[in-house]
Amino acid sequence: MPTAAEVIAARTSLRPRVGVVLGSGLGAFADTLNDRTVIPYGEIPDWPQSTAIGHAGKLVIGVVDGVAVAVLAGRAHLYEGYTAKQAAFGVRTLRALGVESLVLTNAAGGIRPDWTPGSLILISDHINLLGQNPLSGPNDDSLGPRFPDMSEAYSRSFRAIAKEVGHSVGVDLHEGVYAAVPGPSYETPAEIRYLRAIGADLVGMSTVPETLAANHMGMKVLGISCVTNHAAGVIDQKLNHTEVLEVGERMKGTLIHLLRRVIPRLV
Repeated sequence: MPTAAEVIAARTSLRPRVGVVLGSGLGAFADTLNDRTVIPYGEIPDWPQSTAIGHAGKLVIGVVDGVAVAVLAGRAHLYEGYTAKQAAFGVRTLRALGVESLVLTNAAGGIRPDWTPGSLILISDHINLLGQNPLSGPNDDSLGPRFPDMSEAYSRSFRAIAKEVGHSVGVDLHEGVYAAVPGPSYETPAEIRYLRAIGADLVGMSTVPETLAANHMGMKVLGISCVTNHAAGVIDQKLNHTEVLEVGERMKGTLIHLLRRVIPRLV
């Protein structure tokens, strides 16, 4: 039986150099690629299906300013019942296709009160509170080392490029630490106080398994969080996923513009 990478490679002549994973409500970028090939996840062997609202569940391969790009419009989360290994499957497959540079986007809760909904934040580091690591179990030495270094899990040079591009298009990009929690319930105010105390600026339910797998395989990662809501207790307001999707919809134009300018500089 052919592998996921073999099935994808047979569907397009493009060989992507950059991979992009789109978070909740942020999938519109996939529709802006030129020369698109769209492959629903259900047509790719072993690919975990996206069940979360706001995740289209398709792989789109196309071109941005002459650069071949593979876009995951939707990802797998632990709260859907998947393991960390399954959540990282898409990134593993992108690497098998030849992708070396990876852009991970997500919708996140803002722990810092000055980061209002609609802010775009570059992830400088993360805290893994998922209770799982996709690298657990036997190590495949052909992919990467048993004990990969994580001192620069999110590329410093990629963050510098994003900041430069952001400045040129009028988008002020700050940096912050992303804490990954299992979900699907939102965090309590006490949990947010704990996260703030241990150094987190953002909180979400994804991204970290993909980052760990990517670093293990030698890929360089750029992480971008769209702050879609204040985290619990930051303001006196209850949280709901509708707000997350609404802010993602509002910010899609800005994110698309930023990604189209950043991606050609990541190769």
